[in-house]
Amino acid sequence: MERDLTSIIEELIQSHREDEWWDFKREHHHDKADLVHDITCMSNLRANRDAYIIFGIEDKTFTILGVESDTNRRNQQGIVDILRSVSYAGSVRPRIELRTIILEQHEVDVLIVKNTYDVPYYLEKQYQDSAIKSSDGKKIGRIVRPYHIYTRVVDNNTEIDKNADINDVEYLWRKRFGIDRSPKERLMILLDEIDKWVFDWGNKKYAYHTDCPEYQLVQAEDMQQGWWPSAAFYTHPVMYLAPLNIMFHNTIIHETELWSYDEFRKYLPKAENTSVIGKGNFWYSYYLLDSIEGKLLRIFTHGSLDISSREPNYNQLLIFANKKEKAAFDEYLVDHFDDYTDDDIKKQYKYQIQEDNDQNGGGLIYSAFQVAKCAKLYEDWLKAR
Repeated sequence: MERDLTSIIEELIQSHREDEWWDFKREHHHDKADLVHDITCMSNLRANRDAYIIFGIEDKTFTILGVESDTNRRNQQGIVDILRSVSYAGSVRPRIELRTIILEQHEVDVLIVKNTYDVPYYLEKQYQDSAIKSSDGKKIGRIVRPYHIYTRVVDNNTEIDKNADINDVEYLWRKRFGIDRSPKERLMILLDEIDKWVFDWGNKKYAYHTDCPEYQLVQAEDMQQGWWPSAAFYTHPVMYLAPLNIMFHNTIIHETELWSYDEFRKYLPKAENTSVIGKGNFWYSYYLLDSIEGKLLRIFTHGSLDISSREPNYNQLLIFANKKEKAAFDEYLVDHFDDYTDDDIKKQYKYQIQEDNDQNGGGLIYSAFQVAKCAKLYEDWLKAR
């Protein structure tokens, strides 16, 4: 990853120019208000990508000077602390990351301003660096204005005492509300608004987003009895399933399933099934929280991610933030597979394994025994992280 960033910055230097999403600085800012202004401009880009403020590069000659002797140099925490002291509207602040790379034996700091949908960022109260004062003690530093929306166009920031052009401001609000995005892209934003989904599974066969009711979850058919080994870990080991469609007006934009456990006491979205590389006959069910089903899981559980009903959470369905986290667990599972013997698992989960044998009889790709062993290793993996 370091090499990737280094290559990007080298290419930007070789371009001998600045542009919308990158800016060169000879040194770190002396006036913290200038830093806040620059970060705010970069956070409100029209370019749909991360932006870079690159310290240690002469912005006229593009000579690499480095920041190792810069007396104004700040680390990431120092910049975060400055942003926390600023009264951003709604207390929603730009997200940043500071990385240091080596170019021509010099340290170059790259401030990465993250691309988000929380734009436009603007202040509710003015900000001025209290450390910059005149001889009589009055603050004389630059002032970042409240309720001014700043952005960057080509290689120019909005001036600190002015507002961005109205068409740029309109674009930022449209980005925030997802107006220009495709229905599927807007859906991914709406699914993160877990408190805005209204549903009452069991009594109704649909759910909808309160602000955008054209987006609905619709149970396409009556529920039919089915079976996955995870059902054996609920008090009443019966499972029902039905097709679940995500609709935009009358168009299906995603097809999944609605699962019901514990005699209709627990409703969950469909989980994915996977085998483990290196353990080809060993399977488990899981959610990725950055997938549609993972976002639905947050909605169905009101943000708790609690898959239990009347029994404790046995981790019969595993939950990962993303594919990278799942891959880390799979590696752990292979390395620690023999931490538990088959007899250990069969003894601790004998009732669930017996129930699965009665229901399943070996007819599925995996069993409650595999669910139980994965759950034990998952618990250990969580503690070891």
